[in-house]
Amino acid sequence: MREILGRRRRLLSRRSDGGPELIDAALTFATEWQWPVLPGVTANPHGMSRCGCPDPECSVPGAHPFDPGLLTATTDARMVRWWWTNRPTAPIVLATGGTAPCAVSLPALAASHALVALDRQGMRLGPVVASATRWSILVRPYSMEQLGELLYAKDFVPGSLRFHGEGGYLALPPSETGQGEIRWERAPLPGSASPWVPDVEAVVDAVVDALTRTGVSAPEL
Repeated sequence: MREILGRRRRLLSRRSDGGPELIDAALTFATEWQWPVLPGVTANPHGMSRCGCPDPECSVPGAHPFDPGLLTATTDARMVRWWWTNRPTAPIVLATGGTAPCAVSLPALAASHALVALDRQGMRLGPVVASATRWSILVRPYSMEQLGELLYAKDFVPGSLRFHGEGGYLALPPSETGQGEIRWERAPLPGSASPWVPDVEAVVDAVVDALTRTGVSAPEL
């Protein structure tokens, strides 16, 4: 347990020279938690807000896979080590769904208010990933059919909610993307297994209820 706790602390820390410990984090995700990962696109050196991919209008600069593609995401330690040895500043991208967590994301301001409301209600949440513009609540894997039935049963679902399911992806801490740092708003708790995450039904119900109760505007971003 002491060794695992040490890895977790290093996962949340930075080196003395300020560089994120991306390879340690990527190996923790892949080998300890069995989350398939792959390197994202590095930022364009001529403009940090621009992506290194060919799309000049990329909406998630640096926070998505390009080469290799999403289907190459893996939990193999040798592959992960090779990728980040050769691309030490590449963002870490999680391939959501399958055996990996999915996610529900919403704009950062609305999310901050929603989490306060959920805490007051005693709602248990797992890890929450945050960027400057959006926060993503990790949830258990779900199917598109399950998600469709859930949303169909709702009278109202904010259009700003996004769902990262099978075939989707999400940048993980401590990545640096064209939109800034990716960090833990709610860090995974120490433990020997993959972090606990709630069901998507509980999260969607709670987030929609919290946004409705607090009257927080969640504009589309």
